[in-house]
Amino acid sequence: MKEFIVCYTLEDDIKRERIMKDADINKEQVMQEIVEKIEQRKYFLVKGDHGDYWIDRSSIRYIGVHEKDDLKINHIKL
Repeated sequence: MKEFIVCYTLEDDIKRERIMKDADINKEQVMQEIVEKIEQRKYFLVKGDHGDYWIDRSSIRYIGVHEKDDLKINHIKL
């Protein structure tokens, strides 16, 4: 299993969601699933660490998908 973190940048907030997928799934496939979900619904549920949130798709400005392991690589100690 792989863990992905999806960041939804909204008009006035940022929501994060953790998604578990099979080991053979990549970031692009996760992004495609999210885009399809958003296209099908006006509102959708995001299950975050601090609770569940309903998001209006019209408030989304940016979506980012990161593999959990990729986040460790991106940290630079100064």
